[in-house]
Formats: sequence, C-alpha cells, structure tokens
Amino acid sequence: MHPHNRLSSSSGHNTPSPSPPQSPLRSPRCRRGKSGRFTAGHQPRTLAQRLAWTLLSFLHRRQGVFLFAPLIYIAGMLLYMGTASFDVVPHIKHRLAPGSVYRSPQVYEKLRPEMDSDNSSADGLATVWRHPYKGGEWRPCINRTSGGLPESNGYIYVEANGGLNQQRTSICNAVAVAGYLNATLVIPNFHYHSIWKDPSKFHDIYDEDHFISTLENDVRVVTKLPGFIMERFDRNMSNVYNFRIKAWSSIRYYKDAVLPKLLEEQIIRISPFANRLSFDAPPVVQRLRCLANYEALRFSKAIATFAETLVARMKLNSANNNGKYVAVHLRFEEDMVAFSCCVFDGGEEEKHDMNAARERGWRGKFTKPGRVIKPGAIRINGKCPLTPLEVGLMLRGMGFDNSTSIYLASGKIYKAEKTMAPLLEMFPLLQTKETLASVEELAPFKNYSSRMAALDYTVCLHSEVFVTTQGGNFPHFLMGHRRYLYGGHSKTIRPDKRKLALLFDNPNIGWKTFKHNMLNMRAQSDAKGIELKRPNDSTYTFPCPDCMCRMNKSEEVRSSSVP
Repeated sequence: MHPHNRLSSSSGHNTPSPSPPQSPLRSPRCRRGKSGRFTAGHQPRTLAQRLAWTLLSFLHRRQGVFLFAPLIYIAGMLLYMGTASFDVVPHIKHRLAPGSVYRSPQVYEKLRPEMDSDNSSADGLATVWRHPYKGGEWRPCINRTSGGLPESNGYIYVEANGGLNQQRTSICNAVAVAGYLNATLVIPNFHYHSIWKDPSKFHDIYDEDHFISTLENDVRVVTKLPGFIMERFDRNMSNVYNFRIKAWSSIRYYKDAVLPKLLEEQIIRISPFANRLSFDAPPVVQRLRCLANYEALRFSKAIATFAETLVARMKLNSANNNGKYVAVHLRFEEDMVAFSCCVFDGGEEEKHDMNAARERGWRGKFTKPGRVIKPGAIRINGKCPLTPLEVGLMLRGMGFDNSTSIYLASGKIYKAEKTMAPLLEMFPLLQTKETLASVEELAPFKNYSSRMAALDYTVCLHSEVFVTTQGGNFPHFLMGHRRYLYGGHSKTIRPDKRKLALLFDNPNIGWKTFKHNMLNMRAQSDAKGIELKRPNDSTYTFPCPDCMCRMNKSEEVRSSSVP
C-alpha cells in the first residue's frame, strides 16, 4: 500500500522527491570563464583600465613573482645611484644653543632708540644700595698685641710672583706664616715675570716703614738678611735651601715640616710662594692676615699721593651726582680675550690676532693634541669677558643714565677705537687714568704695570659703585677692602654672566624686558653685599667675621648721627 501523498501537483500526477537546492550563482562581477581567465560582468572600457586589469590578473595567477620584488627594488636603486650626482654634499644646519653666539651689537642697535628715549630711569647712584643690613653693620676689629716678641726661630725669605694682587696674597700669607712660626720675615722679593714685565721692588709699591712699624708687636720684619747669614751662603740666595711647598698647604704642615728645617738652618727660602697657604686656618693666623692686608700694606707715598689726586678729580667731575661715581674693572685686553678662547666678531683678523697672542703668552698651551676648545660652551657658561658695549648696555639697564661719571680701570683695550665707541656713546663722562692725568704726571708710573694697577685700585676703592666683569685677584681684593671700609658691604655689582649671555643673544628682546632683568641683577648684588666667610673662602674677599665685628645697636645709632 502506498503512502498517501498529501501534496499533489496541479496536473494530478505524482512528482519525484525533491533534489538538493542549487548553489548560489557567483557574483556576476568576477567569474572564471572556460579559458580559465577572470571575466567580469562589466569589462573595462578604457585602455588604462584594460592594462591595469591585465596586470592584476597576471599577478593573481603568478604570485611567485612577488619573491623578486626586493631584487627589483635594489636594481632600481642602483640604477638611480648610477645616474645621481654626489658632487654636492647636502649641508645639515645645526641649531645653535641659546647664549652661544656674540650678538650684542645687534641687541644694541635694537635697544638704543628705546634706551635713549627712556626718561623713567631713577637716579641709579642714589638708589643702588637699598638692601637693609641684617643683624646690623660691621666694623673693623683687628686686635693688636703689645709687649715684646720671643727670640726668633730664624729667617724666612719668600719670592712673591704674579701681578700686584697675587703678590699681595704672598705678602699677607708670609706675614701669617712668619708670625705663627715665630720667625723673622725678610721683606718679600718680587719675582720678575715676562707677562707683567715690572721690575718694581717692595718699596716702589708699598710704604716699607709703615709695613714694618704696623707689624712690630706681632712679626719681626727686616729689609735684608744680616751679614753673617749671607756669608754662610757666599752671599748668594740661590745657595739657601729652597723649601718646595704644595699649593694650599695647611698651617699645620708649616709647623710639622717647615719649622724643624728652620730651626736647623736658621733660614729657609720659599719660592714660589703664591697660594701656598690654605684659606682655612685658625683665628691666630687669620688675624695676622687681616692685620697685614688691611692695616700694614699701604701704597708708597708717590703712588698714594697721585692716586688721591685722581680720586679728587673724579669726584669733581661727578659734582652733579654729589661726587659719586661708578668704577668699572674691564678685562678686555688682547691677552685676556685670547686666553678666554671666546669668539666675538669672528673675522679672520680676530682669529689671527688671538692665535698670535696665545702663542706669545702661552706657547703650545692651546694647541696640544686632543685639546678641544668650544667657544659657544664657554660663552654659555659665563666665562667670556664682557665687551665695553655689553658693560654699557648692562649699566644703562641698571638705571645709570648718561650723566653718570664712569672710571674705567683697565689695561690696553683690544681694538679700542672700535670696541670703546658704543660705551662712550652711552656714557660720555667716562674717564681713565690717561684722560684724568697728563702725560707728564703719568710718566713715573707708565712703564710699570703694578704701579698703574695700584692707581686703578685706589680710584676703584673710593667709588660709590664698583663693577667687576671678569673675576681675578684685583676684584676679589677690592671687594674685601670695600667691605672693610663700608660697614661690611662690598658695594659691588657682580653680574650674572650666564644670564647676560642669554639676553645678549636675543636680538628681539625689548627694552622693558631687558631693563627689568638688569634691575633684578642689580638688586641681587645689593642683597649679597654683606656675606660672611665660609670654609675655604678667602679672608681677603670676606673679612667678616675674622677681621670685623658686628656693631651693637648703640654703636649704630652713634655712627649714624655722625655727619
């Protein structure tokens, strides 16, 4: 019996079982034809489309061709390199670090119109020192001893080398060592140097009698060795035992190593003696240093008299500012510019001059194999000497107008006619030794670098403002001496030369921004005017508290009431 078919066709006949459904047709866009090629529902019509379609079809069927792609790329590169020219090497321009380039002339040209028209500047000389003294002012208080000295342990003979203030260091240290060892000090001999070329003796620079009498209760000082001592050495100092001492030796070393030899020989020679005693020393040694530097050393009568004349003339020229003037220690001599290794104008002439100066003064020092000199890094680190133009811009920004009297303490300025012109434009009342005095007046000092430096030292010492631009012994001694005279305040402007390098390397800077930075720099110098000596600081720069005592309230009131 056959099953009943519930589905019947319209014709009334039975139909076989249904077959599986057919697979869906491929996309009419891409079918494989009988020839095995791809065909499309819509064939490319343009020539470009046909070529592209043919290439894609070929790559699809022959995929192994991709293995040759790297070789094709390399072949193409080789083909290109064979046709390219390498005569011209591409130049890569490096961006210079801020502060590494001397652009001060451009800054001056940019700022000059605003600077000349600025009428808002207050009187710089009247307002420069405004920082209050914390804890009161200071006064000199070097204790003097009285009574006789014990029998001497022998004679000490030293050779002071260097310029004026390096020699001054040697003298004061020799006094301290001689007093500590209870020895007799022979007036120091000044070593002649090829750079300073000054044959002056002690009595040509300093008042010898005043030096001996001031120290008579603390250290025996004689002008020459006794005859019986000289006879032992055939009257030749080179036969005397020379004690070679390391730089910055402690006073304990002198007691342990030098004193036994002194007792044995009765005389010792120390050459050279510059920087042969540590700044750190017990109070008894520091007191002798203070006594020697601030009281015993006084310039010779010839130097002191003429220096006072120069000071009087500067005050007379500064009558519009109540006799107050600014003294600037400018180090822009040829040897200083050469030694700094800085680049300024950067021309061939400057390069030739600097190389020649380095070879004359420091033969071979700057041309040693492996030595690398980076002028840009030197400038960024604030090690380049300030130019006259930069000093002028700085002072005008600090509030000193063109009516301010300037005293310039300096040697022969490098390319003075060119480099000094902007400074004279900004400060027409600028003076030097040569402009304050006649040729005849300067004649006794002219060919002696230490005597000329002594004149500068005195005029700077008595200025209302002292400006240091390059460090060294000269400003360090002056700062200490000014602190000793002016209640512990150095009254010295010490510019931040790293910051100046950045400002002078910005030709787009405006006058208000520049002036704001300069006034802040001036205020910082004022705030640091009084500084106490720290370990390893020099007593000759920081006399407080070794050479000075803080004033009590009653002393301050009494001193302020004195006209």
